[in-house]
Amino acid sequence: MTRIKDLPDIIPVFPLPGALLLPRARLPLHLFEPRYLAMLDDALKTPSRLIGMVQPSDVAGNKLGLQHIGCAGRVTQFSETEDGRYMITLAGVSRFEVRDEVEGFTPYRRCEVSWDNYSPDLDGTERDVSFDRSSFLDLLDRYFDAMDLSADWDTLKDAEDELLINSLSMLLEFDPEDKQALLEAKSLTQRRETLVTLIEYALRGGATEGMLQ
Repeated sequence: MTRIKDLPDIIPVFPLPGALLLPRARLPLHLFEPRYLAMLDDALKTPSRLIGMVQPSDVAGNKLGLQHIGCAGRVTQFSETEDGRYMITLAGVSRFEVRDEVEGFTPYRRCEVSWDNYSPDLDGTERDVSFDRSSFLDLLDRYFDAMDLSADWDTLKDAEDELLINSLSMLLEFDPEDKQALLEAKSLTQRRETLVTLIEYALRGGATEGMLQ
């Protein structure tokens, strides 16, 4: 079991708009830029094999140009294509707070991070005790129909609360700031409530497009 004291204070970060990684979820990535190939190579040489996913920020006064909260994932799978690109999978470990950027000679960005506020991320699968699955799936059905999306409903019905809510939070296309709100939710219940709000907003016409990434 991973503990906060086992996590490094400095990690490589991959700023990617709209990309969301959550604890215990899996995020596939396609790496092809030389700087991120170097990041992968260096990460694989470390015991933790961690890469931090964090969204860019254009808020005035944000000197780093990064959101303050990201999520780190462990590289669990990778394969090389014939043209030298890599397909990797990150398994979400824990969210973190960005403290500062670390200057150095790497072509990719590295940040000093704090894990202190996110120790529950390491505690295991979270439950949503007030989850009304039937109503949620009815809403999801209307959303998928409106957005002309298909789904494996048997899998959705059988999925654990955390897997269902987190997977949808990651896969459904929302604006980057909405993705950030889903990331920063204090609990699985709060994330589900945020997700419902975003879906209802889209169904009311607040979003013109919605699709699986």
